Amino acid sequence: MSTENEGTPVPPAPSAPPVPVASPGASPQSPAPAGNTPPHHPAHAAPAGAPAAPQQPPAYGTPAPGPYDAPARAHAATGAPADGTVPGAPAGDPGAWPPPAPATPAYATNNAAGADGTGATGGAGGWGSGWGSPEPLQPAPKPAGRRGGLVAGILVAALVAGGIGGGIGYTLAKDNDGSSGSTTVSTSQSGGSFKRDAGSVAGVSAKALPSTVTIESEGTNGEGGTGTGFVFDTQGHIITNNHVVADAADGGKLTATFPNGKKYDAEIVGRAEGYDVAVIKLKNAPSNLKPLTLGDSDKVAVGDETIAIGAPFGLSNTVTTGIISAKDRPVASSDGTGSNASYMSALQTDASINPGNSGGPLIDAQGAVIGINSAIQSTSDSSAGGTTQSGSIGLGFAIPINQAKYVAQQLIKTGKPVYAKIGASVSLEDSTAGAKITDQGAGGSAAVEAGGPAAAAGLKSGDVITKLDNHVIDSGPTLIGEIWTHQPGDKVKITYKRDGQEHTVDLTLGSREGDS
Repeated sequence: MSTENEGTPVPPAPSAPPVPVASPGASPQSPAPAGNTPPHHPAHAAPAGAPAAPQQPPAYGTPAPGPYDAPARAHAATGAPADGTVPGAPAGDPGAWPPPAPATPAYATNNAAGADGTGATGGAGGWGSGWGSPEPLQPAPKPAGRRGGLVAGILVAALVAGGIGGGIGYTLAKDNDGSSGSTTVSTSQSGGSFKRDAGSVAGVSAKALPSTVTIESEGTNGEGGTGTGFVFDTQGHIITNNHVVADAADGGKLTATFPNGKKYDAEIVGRAEGYDVAVIKLKNAPSNLKPLTLGDSDKVAVGDETIAIGAPFGLSNTVTTGIISAKDRPVASSDGTGSNASYMSALQTDASINPGNSGGPLIDAQGAVIGINSAIQSTSDSSAGGTTQSGSIGLGFAIPINQAKYVAQQLIKTGKPVYAKIGASVSLEDSTAGAKITDQGAGGSAAVEAGGPAAAAGLKSGDVITKLDNHVIDSGPTLIGEIWTHQPGDKVKITYKRDGQEHTVDLTLGSREGDS
């Protein structure tokens, strides 16, 4: 299984998932703010014999890829910069009655493969053929539209729309005792409205949708795309992915549209390329904004139900469901612009995430945000040089909300991200042995920063870090992702090997401000 990012290479992702910590039981989450969404009435089944209505999905374009230079920026966390006749009557006797029993209806499925395109993303490198041979993971592609849409974040996947097969069934009522009396078929009908459970998918979605927005980003060159965001506070701050707004970073245009159709111009408050998080602010924000309730991503357990909201392929206000299928999944990618790579220890979900879902909320069963949808795994192959746009194959990745919340608060406060670091450069080469401290840092600097956390802990060039606390470290990107789940000043336990001997040391994380 391969991954891709706007057709550009990204740093290798870890070859094996870290050993997960025992997942604590899910704790109750605070309810999300109330919202109103008109009830949806399911369509009635078509009568037997009725022709199926033709389905014609909209066509999408394919945005162009961008250049990417990962190695020069790869060591950020470690301290270095980086989807008329009577029926059945015999021929010639149209009025024959009763008709013979109908034949069993035929069922069919119609599978349509989706077009593959690109989307800027702030970060994620993928795995190659399984975990044994990692390849770069990337942000979900941008849906192609007028300019090409933004993808949901860090890993990318080939979209295959599942076909729907079905048939029309019916019951033939007749007089079984041979009497000449007529037969009456009675069908029960329910009218009026009914109340959906607040804890149902419909109930949770109805509360969350009014606080999500569809973001359109356009650069000065006219290029851009579509992504998603959600209300963070009553002042008009919106959280999204960096790769969603990157096109508009230098004098471009941003708009945010709510499900009720109201559109607002917006401006970028701050971007964190390494975290792939950004905060924008609505201009002339309304006074009745309802921020989504934030959950605790540390308490999320594998198997917990999830709801993803976004604008896949430009289809705003789309809701998909699934579960948490894994935790602490190391992901790394680039936005294809040559800027810093992005790393995270992600929540993995099988909720459908597609181009345009980037930056949208991943919500738990109580309606609290537990992550920001950022990436999807790809099975497509862009090695032939063609530009493709991928979609969901049931492997989506979200930035844990505990990390995103901290980053967003820093961006609102100073406009710049703050990263935790150990003060050492590590190799990003494919490896399953651990994160090896390089002989030389970026730009010819020392691999171990003088006076930095790693130096204070006694780490040296050539040491191979194999654990951070109780998380297994199998590569440089995995180490960076784990470091960035912490804050500067946190104390961690580092396990490393030197000359075949294993050692353990305590280390206090340092800090670095900005993406330069």
